[in-house]
Amino acid sequence: MTERILSEAEYDAISDAAAHWCMRLHADDCTDADRLAFKQWHDADPLHAFEYQAMLEIWGVAEHLPRVESAPTLPARRPRPRWSRLAVAAAVIALGLPLAAFTGWNMGWLPDSYQRLEAGASVRHVTLGDGSQVELNLGSELVFANYKHERRVTLKKGEAFFDVSHDTRHPFVVRAGQGQVRVTGTRFNVWMYQDQVRVTLVEGSVWVTSNMNGNAGGSQLAPGMQASYRMGDFQPQVREIEPGDSSLAWRNGKLVLNDLALSDALPLINRYLDRPVMLADHATGTLRVGGIYNLNEVKNLVPSLPKVLPVYLTRNQDGNVVLNSIGHRPANH
Repeated sequence: MTERILSEAEYDAISDAAAHWCMRLHADDCTDADRLAFKQWHDADPLHAFEYQAMLEIWGVAEHLPRVESAPTLPARRPRPRWSRLAVAAAVIALGLPLAAFTGWNMGWLPDSYQRLEAGASVRHVTLGDGSQVELNLGSELVFANYKHERRVTLKKGEAFFDVSHDTRHPFVVRAGQGQVRVTGTRFNVWMYQDQVRVTLVEGSVWVTSNMNGNAGGSQLAPGMQASYRMGDFQPQVREIEPGDSSLAWRNGKLVLNDLALSDALPLINRYLDRPVMLADHATGTLRVGGIYNLNEVKNLVPSLPKVLPVYLTRNQDGNVVLNSIGHRPANH
């Protein structure tokens, strides 16, 4: 899938819609129908959500501005709308986005460049807006936004290798799962599957946290180290990369399984499948598997497992393939 490039008119239309919805949802007469229509617009495109969040930040700042004085005060009949914030949001629309974007950039609210990147059935190489290089593994997706004080990447799914342009004044932050990786210039890999994240450092130095609370519970990595975490972890688990580690084999189009327990191999395999393969029980997960596979052929790996392991395949009620150890085959099989 190719990178999505918007024209200035298309981008301005999305920003105008975000400002409209920001005003409408904060109005006293906002209805359930309005909220439903907003949700449909918001969920239709990640860029809609991105622009709406940026508009909310402007809205929040507007709350600290002096209130607009109007006609002499009349006896109160009903709560009055918050005109100061409505006026600011309306001004954003009236001025178009140039002034708002310029102000938002200088205040650090809005990025001056935005990229949404996806890789389909092949590895993709991309240059980000700050000059950094990124390789996206199959089926991966990320968003890059360049703010005044920070370069920010959100890895939506999959895996990416980063060669970050050095800039000590503008840290490069990769958000993945519940944690993040913070650097100024280095080369590293981030793999993510469901709530599991693994960071492998090749060059330079990175700070890895397993939650979004800044440096709380973080660990600094040196080259040749790897950190992993999942949802709920306060501290990433850090280890040295073992000789023959295959974490970066995907850059050569390969999935390498180095005599792994099935419980460890399945997350690596499932990353490339439309539906995850499940384990019937703990005993099945202890069976070990190895081999080198082309990324585009991983889907053929699971049907072949009964030929090399003492397992058989079934399906659960959701339609997922389930691996069962032959030693635990039910009596009616």
